[in-house]
Amino acid sequence: MPTLRRYRPADAAALADLYARSVRHYGPRAYTPAQVEVWAATADIARTAARCSDGRWVVVAQDAAGTVLGFAELEADGHLDMLYVAPDAEGLHVGARLYAALETHARNQGMRRLFVEASELARPLFERRGFTLLGRNDLVLDGVGIHNYQMEKRL
Repeated sequence: MPTLRRYRPADAAALADLYARSVRHYGPRAYTPAQVEVWAATADIARTAARCSDGRWVVVAQDAAGTVLGFAELEADGHLDMLYVAPDAEGLHVGARLYAALETHARNQGMRRLFVEASELARPLFERRGFTLLGRNDLVLDGVGIHNYQMEKRL
């Protein structure tokens, strides 16, 4: 059973790598090869370290050997910025456990609303947890069109 813990600065490289691997593994289920590659290319160790050290609440899932299986980030305003699971952790309910930890933290902090820009892949996870669809975002990354969904949940 994976355990959850808070982010540590030494995690930045593992999180950036997991992010890119996750996008490349799961992305083709809903996005084109060009969309997957432009999305995966946004993984960057320095940006991950800066983002995870800016005051947001970051939780990491790991196995008994300390291998990172997933991570999730919650900003102080209720924005759920990232929730990614390693391909080798598929089926272990890591995403559900990470989300539950974020929601518990949000409630403990007195947050009244969570919101997210969910990928095509993550949208069902959030819908099952009571999020409402607000609209579709059509974006362009390095000349490639890609989309996600603006969603929210009132706590």
